[in-house]
This record gives sequence, structure tokens and C-alpha cells, in this order.
Amino acid sequence: MFTTRKFLALLALAGACLAGAAPAAQSPMKIGYITTLSGPVGPLGQDMYDGFMLGVEQGGGKLGGVPVEILLQDDQFKPEVAGQIVKKFIERDMVPIITGIAGSHVMMAVQRPIAEKEVFLIGSNAGPSDLAGAQCSPYRFVSSWQNDSWAEAAGQYATDKGYKRMVLVATNYQAGKDAVNGFKRFYKGTVVEEIYPGVTQPDFSAELAQIAASRPDAVFSFIPTGAVTFIRQYQQARLNKNVPLITVGMADALTLPALRESALGIKAVHFWAPDTDNPVSRQFVEAFEKKYKRIPSNYAAQGYDSALLLDAAIGRVKGDVADKKAFMAALKQGSEKSVRGTLRFNNNNFPVNDWYAFEVAKDAKGRVSLKTVATPLKNYQDSYHALCQMK
Repeated sequence: MFTTRKFLALLALAGACLAGAAPAAQSPMKIGYITTLSGPVGPLGQDMYDGFMLGVEQGGGKLGGVPVEILLQDDQFKPEVAGQIVKKFIERDMVPIITGIAGSHVMMAVQRPIAEKEVFLIGSNAGPSDLAGAQCSPYRFVSSWQNDSWAEAAGQYATDKGYKRMVLVATNYQAGKDAVNGFKRFYKGTVVEEIYPGVTQPDFSAELAQIAASRPDAVFSFIPTGAVTFIRQYQQARLNKNVPLITVGMADALTLPALRESALGIKAVHFWAPDTDNPVSRQFVEAFEKKYKRIPSNYAAQGYDSALLLDAAIGRVKGDVADKKAFMAALKQGSEKSVRGTLRFNNNNFPVNDWYAFEVAKDAKGRVSLKTVATPLKNYQDSYHALCQMK
């Protein structure tokens, strides 16, 4: 006979079975990753992604304790392609977070539709001035730097070195002109000449002849797509013997393996290099070299820092990124773990950075790398943050 006592015993047994059952697996959080993987900018975008994925892998495939699925897409350095990717990420994949983005023109094309859908954008390279100023957004955080800042720090470094007369050389497009303007904002000497070679120019003999004729104390250059050719020809023209070369975006772990000894003595400016001395940076460099068998560039470091930022912020909200106000506040707190020491955000959601000057030199292993020689700007807030209405 099926008694009440037997029924209660069966209920107890069922409850015990349910209690002992394995919990359902947590669905991974989808994060869209946009970068440039093809064309001349491809190595830069690959380093960004490799640095980011190193951070994810060190967390066991999790950020903030939450399993994540990284959806990688190549924007081909084309705004229209990036726009299509963003639409897919938001409408089909329903991602709450998009990160990456190498090019400023790509950033400008996609940032508005991302913000309008209240999706969070964590930029790990591009930092256009408009987005640091009047077009700042609570849904956008840039974990790298504002575009003008490295050139501004280079201008301060040139002033500190006492260079009275300088020639400025930059690629003839918006980023090149921004770099020149940023340099002049902090340089107190005389600009003898501004030279703007073409974006795809294969030879710089004419520009180097202009430099030699001007007889400057030093040269500032920003020629990212022609960096290797320009620096090699600068050395071949023997200008490096008497005219110091200060660069941004030209002498780093992406170009130095090709340049090698021809780049020795050149100065580069950035907020990070492989010899940056803090525990997180040292650990990152060691882990990156072990995994990828190459020295990391600053782009890899920026990608890594964006992973550390997301790890900290997602952890603070215990994975509930749907609570947008809480997640905004969590991101705003930055990260106590960063290759720069600590990642702190200004009112415009751009970082407050120290900026360093580096000299191309051989490291302890005999490899051509970067050595810190000066700190031209400390705790630097970019030139546009006062135009941002956020607090």
C-alpha cells in the first residue's frame, strides 16, 4: 500500500538527488572584439588582440570570474566594414560589450551607434580628440590614451632637452596633423619647417634633403606606415650622427625587429615600454614573450590592460553588466592592476597617464628594444577633458 510515510520518503529521496546534482553550466558572456588584422596595420591589431587574449587566458577563460566568449572580427581598417560588424554584434549576437578598435577613423564611425544602443565600448588604441571632449560618453572608456598626448609629451621632452630649432615631419593625414599640433602645444622652441609626406610614399630622400638643408637641432617625426623606410634612410643619410630623431608610433616592438641596429639612439615617446618597472608589467612581458615568442609592443600592453579593466569591472558587479549604471561605476573605478601601475580615469573616461621618453638600445638579452630615459609628463590629463560635461 502506498502510504503517506512512503510518499514523504520518496519526496526526501528526490530532494536529496536534486541537491546532489551538478549545477547548470554558466553561459559565457559574449564580448565583441574589433581590430585590424589585414593590411599594413595588421601587425598592430594582432598585437592588441594577442595582449587582450593573454589576459583572458590568465583568467582561465573568464573575466571577473565570468566565462567569456570573444567574438573576433577584422575591420580591415575600413569604417564601413566596422559598421557592419557592430550592427551584427549588437543585433544578432546581442553583446553587452565591444572592445578593441585600432583606427581613429574607425572609432569615429562606430562609436555613436554603439552608445545609442547602450552597449559599452572599451577602446584599446584609438583616442580621437572629439571623443575626449564634447562627444564624451558614459558608455565609452578608452584604456589606452588620447591621440595628441604622445606628441605633446614629445614636445615637452624636446623643450626639456633644450632643442631650439626643429623640423617636424608627419604623414599627410588627420592623425599626422594632430601629432604636429600636439607637439607644438608643448614645444617652446622654433619650428623651422613642417614637412608632410604622402600616406603611401615609398621614399623619403627629398624630405631628408630638406631636413639637412634646414640644419635643425633635432627632428620630430610621426610616419607610422613608412617608419622602417624613413628611419633606415635617416641613418643612411647620416643625419642621426648630428640631428637627434624623436619619434612617436615609429620605434617599437613592431618595427625594431626589422630596424635592429639602424635604430639605435633614436628616441620614442609613450606611456609604456617593455622595461616599465612594476610587478604587473614585468609579469606581462614575461608571459607574453613565453607565449608568443616576441617582445610585446605598447599595443599588446594596451590590449592586456583592457582585459584587466574588464576583469576588475565585471568582478565588481558580479557579472551583472545588465545593470548599466552599476557597470559604468565599476568601469570608472579603473583597475589596480595595470601595465602602467594603476589605470585611473579622468572625467572623460580617458586615462590619466605618465608619459616617458625611451631610447632605442639593447636590452639585457642583447636585443634591440627600448630603455626609459626621461619622464616629460606626469599624471597627465589630456588637453580636451575640460570640454567633456561628465564629472
